[in-house]
Amino acid sequence: MTNTSSNFQITGPRLYMDNAATSFPKPKAVHEAMMHFATQLGASPGRGAYAEAREAGRLMNLCRERLCQLIGADVSKPEQMIFTLNTTDGLNMAIRGIIGYAIANNITGEDKPHVITTWMDHNSVLRPFNALAANKDIEQTRIQCDPQTGLVDPDDIKQAIRPNTVLIAVVHGSNVTGTVQPIAQIGQIAKENDIPFLVDAAQTIGHMPVDIEQANIDLLAFPGHKGLLGPLGTGGLYIRPGIEKRMITAKEGGTGSVSEQDTQPAFMPDRFEPGSHNAIGIIGLSEGVKYILDKGIDQIWEHEQGLIRMMIEGVSEHVTMPGMTWYGPQSVKNRCGVFSFRVEGYDQPQTLSDALESRYGILTRSGVHCAPLAHQTFGTHDLGGMTRFSFGPFLSTQDVKYAADALGQVCLETQSAVK
Repeated sequence: MTNTSSNFQITGPRLYMDNAATSFPKPKAVHEAMMHFATQLGASPGRGAYAEAREAGRLMNLCRERLCQLIGADVSKPEQMIFTLNTTDGLNMAIRGIIGYAIANNITGEDKPHVITTWMDHNSVLRPFNALAANKDIEQTRIQCDPQTGLVDPDDIKQAIRPNTVLIAVVHGSNVTGTVQPIAQIGQIAKENDIPFLVDAAQTIGHMPVDIEQANIDLLAFPGHKGLLGPLGTGGLYIRPGIEKRMITAKEGGTGSVSEQDTQPAFMPDRFEPGSHNAIGIIGLSEGVKYILDKGIDQIWEHEQGLIRMMIEGVSEHVTMPGMTWYGPQSVKNRCGVFSFRVEGYDQPQTLSDALESRYGILTRSGVHCAPLAHQTFGTHDLGGMTRFSFGPFLSTQDVKYAADALGQVCLETQSAVK
């Protein structure tokens, strides 16, 4: 028999600053909704006509509607909101769907489909593109970014467009430096050239306003477990009406609908949602989204901007010390609540994370953060990456000031030891 008991214990104060990986804590209502499903419903949505299955289906559809409301999509068309396991799942669905359709229908003639992304993008985009390129299915262009800010010049994307370009994919907010890309300008360029525009909103949705209409976004991939405050194993891909006609399915299977037919349903959302849903997670996610809607995304963003200002002010008090470097935009403009640092004397960023945890109880993430080209942009790839602090809605400005002061103290102690 496996021993499932744990001796894990937390001692001393803990300050969680790894919200770019997953948000913590979650609103109480998220846990309550999941417990209610687990103890009172338990049924698989769409797999039965009895009351519990119908109620589970209603709650799942309510989550679609809330997500549509949050991103400025048509709430009367919740079927365009596809549930996924995470952002990676949604990005792969979009990438392979668009490119697969182009190949299957010979959209680009004798030329291979061409795709565009940036050096700031996550491996969730880079790796699918690389796999397709290695299989000689596509050609790709990666747009380099400013080595100080990480910002991409929209004109560089415009200049990279070819007659055979079938997809532009851009990360909204960097999970390394917090750089927020000008997606509205890029979206306008994509729209003018009738190229589907895919946005990775892993670090921005739930943190700041994301409006698919204002930014001309055709495909929006996002996690449920980060800014949306839901559980792990949840996420989504919003597909603008009509774009699904330019996609193939990446996987097929049971949907509970038209079961007499042995081909995938053509209607949404079933076309892109084979298999039983993570109903308990989606119902928890719905309450995370409701928390954001009730609070107001503008208010949440205003709070996060206050945290950003505090970190910048706090670091600025110490940045004159030799040995501390922080990356990305140096002001509130063009950034979200993700900050990364290097401190001389800590050759491996993880040792800085260890010092912050052991001395101050601050929880950060160090490494290359699944974004190797971003680290190449800033010259930290071969140095083991950076140490990252990332914010959530339950942090206070006092928390951030404490973290900035702790970072400064570690830097001061290191420099004193060197002397």
